[in-house]
Amino acid sequence: MAESDDTEATEAQPNSRAVKLMTALKLARELLPGDSRYGDPLSTAGSTPIQQAGRQLGELASERPGLLKEAGLSALQVWDAMARTAGRQRGTNEMVIAFTDLVGFSDWALDAGDEAAVALLRDVGEAIEPPVKTHGGVVVKRLGDGMMAAFVTPDDAAEAIFEAFDRLESVETSGYRPRMRAGMHLGEPKRLGEDFFGVDVNVAARVADAASAGELLVSGTTLEALDTEPYSSRKKLLFRAKGVPSDIAVHSLKRRRNR
Repeated sequence: MAESDDTEATEAQPNSRAVKLMTALKLARELLPGDSRYGDPLSTAGSTPIQQAGRQLGELASERPGLLKEAGLSALQVWDAMARTAGRQRGTNEMVIAFTDLVGFSDWALDAGDEAAVALLRDVGEAIEPPVKTHGGVVVKRLGDGMMAAFVTPDDAAEAIFEAFDRLESVETSGYRPRMRAGMHLGEPKRLGEDFFGVDVNVAARVADAASAGELLVSGTTLEALDTEPYSSRKKLLFRAKGVPSDIAVHSLKRRRNR
């Protein structure tokens, strides 16, 4: 019995990481802009030290719901998040760049208003971003109603995108169900700070633009490097996009029904 009591007491005590984090945020809170849902992906985007602390606080809060109250941050003031691990990668590496966005979101947002639109974007971020991390990727940046992500392999990227599609099915705001489209391309994008640029990034973006709601399009080079056993593919005819090499082929990727 005594052993059980000691264990419970130990578990109840905040770990040193949480204590240090709360102390830092208490010092910073009055200098930072407010956000009543601080800790979610939408309110924690960025790469400064305070932003990194913000992401860490969000992770700790999921483990200890009372943490925000303990820190005196119930209406929090930090606006961004943790620096991406991709920012630590060296030079130019072969990787998969993926883009997503919501089909018809802008038209819906005009009628729904800013409050509903922001609420939806929060829920979308919470649905589609965790699979990126789970499958070894990073969210490079958020783009309004979409995101740009980077992965080491096409298999990781495809699994993350399809899992994001599945998770998004449970999202609904003011009667609106978001419909996502996605595209990805395997190449050697150039690094610039914490971002990527170049032809390969442009190809990935244009591939995503050509997708329909609920569809994942992949470039031919991506399909060649992908383990296609879990998937079926169909070539998209007449794909042409400004700034994209004319020999780029695009394929619609679907999971096989027996999965």
